[in-house]
Amino acid sequence: MLTLSRLKRWPITKQRASGCRSALRIQKEQEFERAFVAAGGLLMAGADPTGNGSALAGFADQRNIELLVEAGFRPEEAIRIASLNGAKFLGMESRIGSIAAGKQADLVVIDGDPSSRIADIEKVRIVFRNGVGYDSAKILDSVRGMVGLH
Repeated sequence: MLTLSRLKRWPITKQRASGCRSALRIQKEQEFERAFVAAGGLLMAGADPTGNGSALAGFADQRNIELLVEAGFRPEEAIRIASLNGAKFLGMESRIGSIAAGKQADLVVIDGDPSSRIADIEKVRIVFRNGVGYDSAKILDSVRGMVGLH
């Protein structure tokens, strides 16, 4: 565990100090999230793209799920937090948030098994939105070098 006493042994630069505070803040947030769920709270996840480039929709959602696993949630729990829990909060879990006959769903086809290796969540092959399949690699190639410039 990263603690302030361990940090004091390192030569601190302004950049390193900022990074260490950030790491401690994330660790504290992860502890809070686990305690919140253990107390019966309904934890949800999602990205808030701010325009400063630090949170890209889609990629930030994947990273959120990875961070939940790093915080101690099982991969299946992290995926549920990022999908079904939002629908529950909105009172729409009978229509969205999970895959079942008769439910409305956008789907992501993953090349791998995020339930056993959470990093596989980054291996998106196809995204189905409103019944249309989108090839992720082709979309990313079409905007390579342009993201953040417009």
